[in-house]
Amino acid sequence: MSQKITKTIGWVLTLGLALLFTFSAYLKLTQNEAALAQAASTGIDASTYRIIGIVEIISLTLFVIPRTGVLGSLLLIAYMGGAIATHLQHQQSIMMAVVIQVLVWITIVLRFPELKQRLFKTTEA
Repeated sequence: MSQKITKTIGWVLTLGLALLFTFSAYLKLTQNEAALAQAASTGIDASTYRIIGIVEIISLTLFVIPRTGVLGSLLLIAYMGGAIATHLQHQQSIMMAVVIQVLVWITIVLRFPELKQRLFKTTEA
């Protein structure tokens, strides 16, 4: 696959993830009733849920900006890890969170070739 196609796919995935995380953060920050009810089922109160939304927006902003993209990627990966752990703790399905986590990983490998080289570095004898 050419570098241009790889870069385009990386940015398309970035846009898709940005829309998804923006919508998620919007629900948290606006204190949507359905979202608050779901959060309450896991023991998260409204003020904590709002803070989680702020963390999500900050992580997403860093992820979208090319210069801080790697840091934002790591924060989103940690954020999704927390979501997976919370779902597991409360016997809820983790499928959606895992799919999003995998998409974040695929996106960072496509967007940041230097990170890909470090992750999949082969040692020569």
